[in-house]
Amino acid sequence: MKIALLGANGQLGRDLQRALASHDVHALTRNDFDVTDHSKTRRVLMDIAPDVLLNATAYHRVDDCEDKADLAYAVNALAVLNLVRVANDLNAIIVHISTDYVFDGNTSQPYTECSAPFPLSVYGNSKLAGEFLVRTIARKYLLIRTGGLYGAAGSQGKGGNFVKTMLAKASRGETIRVVNDQQVTPTYTFDLARQIARLLPTEHFGLFHMTNEGSCTWYEFARAIFELSGTRADLVPTTSELYRAPALRPKYSVLENARLKELGLNQMRHWREALAAYLQ
Repeated sequence: MKIALLGANGQLGRDLQRALASHDVHALTRNDFDVTDHSKTRRVLMDIAPDVLLNATAYHRVDDCEDKADLAYAVNALAVLNLVRVANDLNAIIVHISTDYVFDGNTSQPYTECSAPFPLSVYGNSKLAGEFLVRTIARKYLLIRTGGLYGAAGSQGKGGNFVKTMLAKASRGETIRVVNDQQVTPTYTFDLARQIARLLPTEHFGLFHMTNEGSCTWYEFARAIFELSGTRADLVPTTSELYRAPALRPKYSVLENARLKELGLNQMRHWREALAAYLQ
């Protein structure tokens, strides 16, 4: 397949390039075009004429989205609408990456693809708007919800990823305070990219949840990072209320890979196993 990969230099994009190496991948970054420039985006993609348009771009600085709502919706919704229209014109599959933050976290059971979304933040709302545009307009789509991403390439938009940040703080001897009341599933982008590569040729379209297995709080994840890496750290649990981030986060945003399991396609490892592989 010919694949146009948008956001190819991000931590997921880098791993997708490797996972999809057997295909004809056109790796596209912001140097090629800004997704908010709809006419240039269309021109470049129509010239490539891919079979698959894989969108790994997003404005995902969750707290900044609260003050930059126009930018959040421009990237996470309006640009997605443009991409869907291009994909339809090319009769291509659009693969779009979404987030666990479309849920409010007022539960203690993992969310499946049938669960009703209710986001708490501008970021979550903008991503859900993008989801609705994909689901209502795209002719052929894979909509993938995931969360807590970390990978070898780091997150350029956030200056690294959570694992790198924790290890850097420990190396400087800082006291590290991490929230212990947000239950998540950290997901290794290597595993996510490999799962997407497995699903793509099957023509099982629609919405999929795709995270590593199991769950933990961010504090428990940090503790595992130090334990598995053999790093000494002054780690202290805190609460979301004391942390006082501008954007509300769901207290529980664990996703269940229900459709992957129903189809016998789930190959996502437990989060601790994936973290150990990353650290190695």
